[in-house]
Amino acid sequence: MNVYDFDNTILRGDSSTLFFFWCLRRTPRMWLDLPGQAVNGVLFLLKIKPKQAFKQRMFGYLKFIDADREVEAFWQRMMARVKPFYRETHRADDVVISASPEFLVRPACEALGIQHVLGSPVDKKDGAFHGPNCHGPEKVRRFREIWPDAAVENFYSDSHSDDPMAEIAQRAWLVKGDRLLPWTKG
Repeated sequence: MNVYDFDNTILRGDSSTLFFFWCLRRTPRMWLDLPGQAVNGVLFLLKIKPKQAFKQRMFGYLKFIDADREVEAFWQRMMARVKPFYRETHRADDVVISASPEFLVRPACEALGIQHVLGSPVDKKDGAFHGPNCHGPEKVRRFREIWPDAAVENFYSDSHSDDPMAEIAQRAWLVKGDRLLPWTKG
């Protein structure tokens, strides 16, 4: 089985960020929350606010939108951002594991024929997390919870925050733009 990160790996860009700005353009009411979002971002950058708390506050904008409708429209436009290498390496048993919300990543993965998708458990109605952010060691924990004995032949990611997943793979690849480089410990 091959396992992939999603953002900046399969997709050119970060789906959470792209979706935020997509919704911002289409939902004027979100502009009223921009000062709060800015403070949230500064607190995160200053390491005063932990990543999951930052993300939960950011995803609070979901209460202003019809998430199902916006996600569908978003992916109709954004599927063109899928990197060519993925279409060449795709297999039926692929797994995507992402820190982005599962409700956001799953429709794109399904359109690509990927059945196995794990993402952060974010409520699409209000942005609340219903479990840990699927990042770093949490990816391995979630993966092993479903596939305790599975052999990961190839793992692909753009970030060394995924070193824990790379360590359980037979081969790991660092995705830089459209290039695949052998993984080196970060």
